[in-house]
Amino acid sequence: MKSHNFFAWASISLLSLSATAQTTNNNDARGNLAIIATATGSSRPGETLTNLNDGLTPATPGYRRRNRPQPILSAPWVEYDWRQPVRTNEISVYWWDYTGTAHIPIAYHIQYWDGNNFVPVHNATGLGLVNNGFNNTSFDEINTTRLRVELDSTDRYASTLLEWKVMESKDMSPLPPVTIAGVDRDVMLGGKTWLAGVIKSVHPVTRTAWNKTSGPGTASFSNAGATEGTATFSAPGDYTLTLTAWQGNLSSASTIKVKVRPLPPVKRLDVVYTKHYSVDSKLWNDRAKSIIVNWIPFCIDQINRSDLSTGQGGIDNFIEAAKALRGEPHGKHKGYVFSNAWVHQTVEAMCEALMVDPKGDGEIIAAQEKMKKTLEQWIPIILSAQEPDGYLQTAYTLRDTSRWHDRWSPESRGNHEGYTAGYFIESAINHYTLTEGKDRRLYNAAKKLADCWVAHIGPGKIAWFDGHQEMEQALVRFGRFVNDMEGHGHGDSYIRLAKFLLDNRHGGSDYDQSRVPVQEQYEAVGHAVRATYTYSGMADIAAETGDIDYQSAVLSLWDNMVNKKYYITGGIGSGETSEGFGPNYSLRNNAYCESCSSCGLIFFEYKMNLAYHDAKYADLYEETIYNALLGSLSLDGKDFYYTNALAAEQPRYAWHVCPCCVGNIPRTLLMMPTWTYVRGDDGLYVNLFIGSTMKIEKVAGTDVEMVQKTDYPWNGKVSMTVNPKVSKEFTLYIRVPNRTTSELYTPVPSVSGLTSISVNGKSITPSIVKGYAVIRRTWKKGDKIEMELPMKIQKVMASDKVDADKGRVALRYGPLLYNVETADQQNINQPIGPTPLSLKWKDNFLHGVMTINGTWADGSPLVAIPNYTRLNRLKPTPTPENEMEKKPISIVWIKD
Repeated sequence: MKSHNFFAWASISLLSLSATAQTTNNNDARGNLAIIATATGSSRPGETLTNLNDGLTPATPGYRRRNRPQPILSAPWVEYDWRQPVRTNEISVYWWDYTGTAHIPIAYHIQYWDGNNFVPVHNATGLGLVNNGFNNTSFDEINTTRLRVELDSTDRYASTLLEWKVMESKDMSPLPPVTIAGVDRDVMLGGKTWLAGVIKSVHPVTRTAWNKTSGPGTASFSNAGATEGTATFSAPGDYTLTLTAWQGNLSSASTIKVKVRPLPPVKRLDVVYTKHYSVDSKLWNDRAKSIIVNWIPFCIDQINRSDLSTGQGGIDNFIEAAKALRGEPHGKHKGYVFSNAWVHQTVEAMCEALMVDPKGDGEIIAAQEKMKKTLEQWIPIILSAQEPDGYLQTAYTLRDTSRWHDRWSPESRGNHEGYTAGYFIESAINHYTLTEGKDRRLYNAAKKLADCWVAHIGPGKIAWFDGHQEMEQALVRFGRFVNDMEGHGHGDSYIRLAKFLLDNRHGGSDYDQSRVPVQEQYEAVGHAVRATYTYSGMADIAAETGDIDYQSAVLSLWDNMVNKKYYITGGIGSGETSEGFGPNYSLRNNAYCESCSSCGLIFFEYKMNLAYHDAKYADLYEETIYNALLGSLSLDGKDFYYTNALAAEQPRYAWHVCPCCVGNIPRTLLMMPTWTYVRGDDGLYVNLFIGSTMKIEKVAGTDVEMVQKTDYPWNGKVSMTVNPKVSKEFTLYIRVPNRTTSELYTPVPSVSGLTSISVNGKSITPSIVKGYAVIRRTWKKGDKIEMELPMKIQKVMASDKVDADKGRVALRYGPLLYNVETADQQNINQPIGPTPLSLKWKDNFLHGVMTINGTWADGSPLVAIPNYTRLNRLKPTPTPENEMEKKPISIVWIKD
């Protein structure tokens, strides 16, 4: 029996299985051909519906959808595809209406592929619509490679169809099994990779075997005759492993590619905490001011409101929770169970905004005064809602005890206990740095909360994991911070707890990255925000502990995400599964690319940079910052995007029913010193080029003020003045950008390297190590580095494997991707003309931008604008509007 959840079936792709599937049919000895078919549907192109043909009889508990709008009736279809022709004259379908909350179709039709078109089967008899059971339909025998069921007037995604069997004809010749070796992956030399092959067969499989078919060394299998096991390798390099399955004399095989990598450096790089800094940059002065003057104050006002009808649940929840803790009459919890999250995010964003030097700007000063007053108001309110043992989540304190019984219970995984707690812990870090440790109210409360979790969860205690990850990366971030502030390993217990929470992720679903243990995950799947928070925490644990299985899994996940599921804008999550990833290379341009997933991806890439000391990870998070995330806010800082499509027509909006991104966006963007610099034992790494003055502590035993002067990304000239507190010998590692960030995209011309670099006016030729120009010398106050990065207009082509972008190009200049919009030329659905592309600075256009200019095929002027400025000439709306039927008016990928 199998259990079906409406949204799991309708919205979540289970792309990897770990068992041998074979047909079972109590009423017919004939085999079920569906077992070896690939199932797809009209609802989401590229989606794989593995539950539909798993050969199991559905179990249908009394599941009801709550608080959902009535679905729109439509006519979807589902389809089976076979690798070779099959013969059949009967199918059986299982309908389920979810106890009356979903629509079974009023009719359905069966069609098969005749080699040219889908045509109806002949003399169909049956076509039953009995709920909660199989319905058999027979018809004249067909020979085909594709079979389709079209539904008439049902819910979207054909969700009421739980199982679809296709019975083989009685005299049909046997078909070989379908073998799926698994996903490509990376593994550290000396580590092991977990094998979880899948064999689908109409009739019993007689033998299976793994073997190495290529590679520089030997591959050893723990059990070469089983689909599941492990493999180890004797030498680094690229390997191919093959899984073969036999059904009598018939066989099939499938391969996976394994990259065996050398181990990362033993010691990670060190975090540079965000502390007081100033910005001196055309672009970033403008963006920071919009965030500080408009966006964060608006979030404060929204969180203070108690009358919101959309996206409610602000500071009022903490007030009511405090009343409950005091035994006073209190109101109910408002909004989602995770609504505390945007309060904590906004606290962190305020702390960071208060560390930005206003440089006499009256509007910024006024906004910062409001933030100071808000923090003084909010901090006592938030702390008053903390339970005596340190636990903090207002949804739990104000819960309906008949429904939510205990903390950290399996049935409460969806209540976001760790998600909200993690954001609180992280907010305490930047409050501590803002006050230079003089105000430890949030810091001490965060320790109390983390200690509460440590006291209850761990070996010999509660074994648990949260349905929405965040606590894991927060605990490591906080553990490191506590160790740096207090020493003596006081934060180590938090890091151990983070690993324990990750180690417990198994037995769940791909949606929240818990189907298999994290050490055995090699493909980015499921909800994209949950995924990046998981992978960020895993990268932390790999760097902190040196756990080789974590290192292998993290690098595999990074490789899969960046080289098979990554948008050119630095966004992730096509939305083909619920707010998440689709299959490899399925990168539709009406993408989801949630803003929070961009925040999570920046953290993940940053952690990889810490672990591997490699500039390519900073290349990637720069790309995400300048495009996917920076463009999520309007230029005036008054509206935002929850999702960030590459072909769009929807204006930004002020608020969202789920405002989880509203504080995450500014708290990530304003963490500039952390993204810009990283410390190593022997020196300082420069990862971003932003006109600024920032102080970095403990660089080879001294503090160093770094002053950057640059108009980057508008041009490539950068100067850096190095001001150590005392003269000191150390190494500066300066990132040399490589614009080829993913195997998915090929830019022309290629741009990398340095045009020039000098120290105190003397030209040098530094060695380039892992993407960094390495300069070691005794640095004294006033030493000046001047460099120029090559900046050219590039046309970028996508891999042929990305169907959505075939015949199209994207325009890039430096780290910036560009859009064309109907606001500048009505017909953007035509090729670029032959005129050479050129740059033009427009000071009074879109807050000052460099445009790319050329002509369209029809000879009309082409103007392309930076992706982050897209759709700023549309009137915003209070909340998102459904514009799905409209044509895109702003696109990244242009016909070539």
